Amino acid sequence: MDKSTFAKIIRITSPIFFGYVSIGIPFGLMVARAGYPWWLAPLMSVTMYTGTGQYIAIGMFAAGAGLAQIMLIQVLVGIRHIFYGLSLLTKFTGVGKWKAFLVYALTDETYAVLCSVEAPADTKPGRFYATIAALDEFYWTLGATIGAVAGSLINFSFEGVDFALTALFCVILTEQILASKDFVPPLIGILTSVAAAVLERTGILPQGNMLLAALSFGIAALVLSKNIRRPNAQDISQAQESRPEEAQE
Repeated sequence: MDKSTFAKIIRITSPIFFGYVSIGIPFGLMVARAGYPWWLAPLMSVTMYTGTGQYIAIGMFAAGAGLAQIMLIQVLVGIRHIFYGLSLLTKFTGVGKWKAFLVYALTDETYAVLCSVEAPADTKPGRFYATIAALDEFYWTLGATIGAVAGSLINFSFEGVDFALTALFCVILTEQILASKDFVPPLIGILTSVAAAVLERTGILPQGNMLLAALSFGIAALVLSKNIRRPNAQDISQAQESRPEEAQE
């Protein structure tokens, strides 16, 4: 890959750099605060590489959750990546030996970048896309390592650090609502989370299962709402028939 192409990739991924480093550092601090060695942060970032999943895993490890429960939560949280991959099947055609790495390194932000760029005509697509994904992972690992090392060497208050991921999701949620104008999914998420918290607080739901219950309720409610809001064949047919008349008017 020539220098100009690599420089282009640096420019493309520069927003990811600032985002991943700023969110990766709090994750590293959480690892240190939980009492784990600093090298666990880069190790998880290389072998696991899922920002949300890593935050959740450290919290559940510290809370003494079982491995089976943690694995189930990880599957539910990361299941959206199946749909990311399906939408990139055409784009990843012909990437050759890079396909396995591209599947592994697919995150929300990397997916957004890959959907918005095309490989230059004089560059192999597999290498171009894989370089983007590899740099993104490097950014995240760098931030996590900095946070973990700093947390191990510097004694300071960690209060509020674990809110970084929540803040990130609040920003992402706001941007999605502004773009889609669809308030139903976030409303379902809020209601199911509150319901799960109330059920756990009242003792109806066993302690430590709030997140699993909220995800289960949320997925079921989203599927139900999609079926309710989906237009039937008759509605579509009537809408298509009305368009010529509207055009004539």
